[in-house]
Amino acid sequence: MSHENSPPLGPPPGPLLIVLSGLSGVGKDAVLTGLRQSAYPLEFIVTVTTRAPRPGEKDGVHYHFVSEAEFQKMVDADQLLEWATVYGNRYGPPREPVRQALENGKDVVIKVDVQGAATIKKIVPQAVFIFLAPPSMGELAQRLEKRRTETPADLELRLKTAAEEMEKLPVFDYLVVNRQGELDRAVADIEAIITAEKCRVIPRGISL
Repeated sequence: MSHENSPPLGPPPGPLLIVLSGLSGVGKDAVLTGLRQSAYPLEFIVTVTTRAPRPGEKDGVHYHFVSEAEFQKMVDADQLLEWATVYGNRYGPPREPVRQALENGKDVVIKVDVQGAATIKKIVPQAVFIFLAPPSMGELAQRLEKRRTETPADLELRLKTAAEEMEKLPVFDYLVVNRQGELDRAVADIEAIITAEKCRVIPRGISL
């Protein structure tokens, strides 16, 4: 008796909405670069921001860099999934690319700040929320100092904000530690999370 055409044991896993967040300076962009080389066919959503590009950043790759007026037009037209003001600049992932990718069955990755992740949790509670953290606050301070993009006052503000953001950890499903010199390990941890999510008995139902 052939069993080739027997029905599957459970529903196939649907597309995931993966929300990657974490403290400023923890290495979110580096982790995203590693994930782009992953075996998983992930769709990466480029965030819109009003801040100026840093050296080496490219428009449409790292961020969509827009003016305050352009950003406000997107807010007024409800074109952003969420938006927030962080250190004086506005950030927000565009809504339509997320919706289209999910409709096409693609797993979507969004990078947002901690405040933005909390907002998305209210809008799409079935998303997968991953918090990227340093091994310690001391190491985070060292990374921010090496980056040399903040004044001493800005650095102090970022560390104070980081301590407050750590209190939002219960919003997230997973904690991934990005250790100095072990980027591949952090990327592998996130890949393992995706694998585990694909093995859920009851798949997440993402609606947007």
